[in-house]
Amino acid sequence: MSSHQPSKIKVHGHRGCRALFPENTLPAFEKAIDLGVDAIELDIAITKDNEVVVSHEPFMSRTICQKPNGQDIPESEDMMFNLYKMSHAEIKAFDCGSKEHPSYPEQIKMKAYKPLLNEVFDLVISKGSQVRFNIEIKSKLEYYGIYTPHPNKYVTLVLQTIKSYDFNNRCNLQSFDLDILEEIKCQDPDMTIALLIDENECIEDKLKKLSFKPDIISPYFKLLTKAKVKLYQSQNYRVIPWTINEDTHLKRTKSFGVNAIITDYPHLLIELLKQETFQQVIKKNMHFL
Repeated sequence: MSSHQPSKIKVHGHRGCRALFPENTLPAFEKAIDLGVDAIELDIAITKDNEVVVSHEPFMSRTICQKPNGQDIPESEDMMFNLYKMSHAEIKAFDCGSKEHPSYPEQIKMKAYKPLLNEVFDLVISKGSQVRFNIEIKSKLEYYGIYTPHPNKYVTLVLQTIKSYDFNNRCNLQSFDLDILEEIKCQDPDMTIALLIDENECIEDKLKKLSFKPDIISPYFKLLTKAKVKLYQSQNYRVIPWTINEDTHLKRTKSFGVNAIITDYPHLLIELLKQETFQQVIKKNMHFL
């Protein structure tokens, strides 16, 4: 067996547990930890005051956020509230938890804000949790200097925050942006790095564009087959697909023997894995009956 074939599939709570609580918020991360996830997956951007803030977009998404006065963000103002041009105090005034999410109607609605990465770290410490962090650096070329810093500064700010907590060994840093990944490797060669692959990309082609071998391949789940997973693991990659939410897809991807699964429904995946473990225990002990 390859050293990268898992004895147990790890559960990564996507944006905390987006199906249950507002995404990328402290309540979502706390719930994910309480559920027993192995890692919390989250996204980051940078504020005007060079702080690392947790957010899927480097702006206020009109899908989930409301203005400080409680009004919805109109389509004409989409992408107008640029986090890189706002202080965290300004960002914190927006409510990103009270709107009903169109894709997750069962999500609990509550007032919530976009926290800083160090607030997430503090929460984990306060709970005495050993959970890992799967951190996506949101970046692309057309955002450089407008919605996000250029890669060198961006990565420096992220690594500074991680190192200030001595969490280097508890973090995966992932990105779709190859320049970000190259910068991470340059600034911290020992950091665990994950290459994100979008649904319209080719895994092999994107791997060839990197000057180094990442620790993790993290593709859109439909790009994988059992044979591909075995091949990548034999080449010493860990394989962590995203974002799998339907029962049939969870079961199918689990059967591939991936190293971890990123899901908005970590409670369902945890239950599925428990059932499998229970069945394995029964089979193992059948000869005693």
